[in-house]
Amino acid sequence: METIEVKDNEFLRQFETLVNEELITLEYSKQERKIFLSKILISDEKRADGTLEKFLTGIFDHIEERGRIRVVPTSKEVVNFFRANKSKYTDLLPIGMNI
Repeated sequence: METIEVKDNEFLRQFETLVNEELITLEYSKQERKIFLSKILISDEKRADGTLEKFLTGIFDHIEERGRIRVVPTSKEVVNFFRANKSKYTDLLPIGMNI
């Protein structure tokens, strides 16, 4: 799978990428050692062509590389992605949380 570059814009508290001049974002908030992934902005065209999955893979890989932070998915898209990739990212969930 082709990867896309994901930038962590800490000032705006969002992950973002630019694909064919379209800015795609996923807002987040941090609390203690947890990151809450909430609102995603992406066109229907980009959802359908696989860009959403590539974007979320880039975000999860970025978070995994940082280590010591847990992911709390709070949007439908992120929950669905997590369920589909549970075996790869299960260590990112807070202890005791199941999706």
